[in-house]
Amino acid sequence: MQFEDFLLDPILLESLKAMGHIKPTTIQQQAIPLAMDQRDILARAPTGTGKTASFLLPALQHIIDFPRRFSGQARVLILTPTRELASQIHRYASHLAYELDLNTVIVTGGVPYGPQEEALKGNVDILVATPGRLMEYMDKGLFNAEEVEILVIDEADRMLDMGFSAAVETLAIESVGRKQTMLFSATLEGSDVGRFSHQLLTNPAKVEAEAPRSEKAKIHQWIHIADDKEHKFKLLCSILQQEDTKRAIVFVKTRESVASLEGLLQKVGITCSFMRGDMEQKQRFQALGRFTKGEVNVLLATDVAARGIDVEDVTHVINFDMPRSADTYVHRIGRTGRAGAKGTAISLVEAHDIRVVGKIERYLDQPLKRRFIKDLRPKNKEAKPPGKNKVKPGEKVFSKKNKKKKK
Repeated sequence: MQFEDFLLDPILLESLKAMGHIKPTTIQQQAIPLAMDQRDILARAPTGTGKTASFLLPALQHIIDFPRRFSGQARVLILTPTRELASQIHRYASHLAYELDLNTVIVTGGVPYGPQEEALKGNVDILVATPGRLMEYMDKGLFNAEEVEILVIDEADRMLDMGFSAAVETLAIESVGRKQTMLFSATLEGSDVGRFSHQLLTNPAKVEAEAPRSEKAKIHQWIHIADDKEHKFKLLCSILQQEDTKRAIVFVKTRESVASLEGLLQKVGITCSFMRGDMEQKQRFQALGRFTKGEVNVLLATDVAARGIDVEDVTHVINFDMPRSADTYVHRIGRTGRAGAKGTAISLVEAHDIRVVGKIERYLDQPLKRRFIKDLRPKNKEAKPPGKNKVKPGEKVFSKKNKKKKK
């Protein structure tokens, strides 16, 4: 299948060609025809599957097919959980619509209010926004959603995790004229996403990209057992100094850990940039820019960077600190192995991480290989996952039957 098979406008086809996109991905093949028929869409699309074009192309085609006569507020509203993802979508939409006379506006937190307020006063065709900042403008009367025809909720599971449920529901309710809603999520498991989709979508077509389990052939995954923090740091340095580690993202749990690790790496001669949730937007873009341009080959990040950052040719994702959940692990490693390329995901695991390793293995339906680095083998055996509480010596055990008798 080719993009031409979707009967897209020649301008969009030229834009796709200029961007090097020739053949649609699995999620695009499934979602675009349904979206072009203005069906509501419920899509499970892990990161790196090409989901952005799945909703942007039908939205742009709708604007081309049904041009409006008067200027006004947004016709297409795309809600995203993070500033980075909003920026990525805005940039991609601008490229696709380069030859079209459209106004694409981005509204996010972490940047000055003035320019955004001015942009909202003018004509807006496509608005990409984070819910929190957009709700502020709605409360001030600077934005209303009455003219929204297509509503897109991207990374809905992450949206719920970040507490944006009420804001998204409010914006959906205010979009009284919407003809179509599309919801994309990396996972559809869990009652929250199900309830969310049930409230917002009408008779949706359900589509799914390749599951994380099937991505295992594309991303090579393994773990190194670490005795302690010092041993783990030595393992990290060894991996980062290997010849095949061309460009790596290293994930840590807290912003304090980012600062500490950055200082330690600088001392051993490994330069890096870093991103944390408390940084100003300008600083975050500068850090990402250094990494994207190749000025540094290592990016340290908390999970603020686990989604919405699309950097080409990331060869390695390294979990210096293990994530708290299996789906976060999948989002992290999705930064490598993108667009059909091969990637490597390495996790550095201490004894207290074994429980989450088990969760990840069950989620992926595959074991994570254990590997060793010469001269850095662990001195301790791998910890066993915690099991059921054991009975202490001398402690009596009462079965339900015995308890009944005792009564």
